[in-house]
Amino acid sequence: MKTGSCLCGSVAFSFPDGPEKVTACHCSQCRKTSGHVWAAFHVPLADLTFSRDGGLSWFESSDWAKRGFCNTCGSSLFYQMKGEATINIAAGAVDEPTGLTLTRHIFVADKGDYYSIGADGADQIEKY
Repeated sequence: MKTGSCLCGSVAFSFPDGPEKVTACHCSQCRKTSGHVWAAFHVPLADLTFSRDGGLSWFESSDWAKRGFCNTCGSSLFYQMKGEATINIAAGAVDEPTGLTLTRHIFVADKGDYYSIGADGADQIEKY
């Protein structure tokens, strides 16, 4: 099992080991919620378990998705599409060693004007 948490520890979770592929999203919503790029991977919702969830709150960020965050420290932790059986977990919230690999960038056409995307070998998708 792999583990993760928010900055203050009010939300702590675990999920099974696996070859998680990380996607970096450059859309304006992800940049606003994270302060920059939001990098995440998905697991089946049924595989995510919480050892602490007292600080977990949800924000409906669009008609199609909601975002989970810690209401104590503000850590952005989860993204879930409505009706989906999977959940996206913030890569930065996972305890090391993560075993994660960045494999693609999405919404690169919407990226902020203050940075450029480096040549990290990951796929770059203009829209998603």
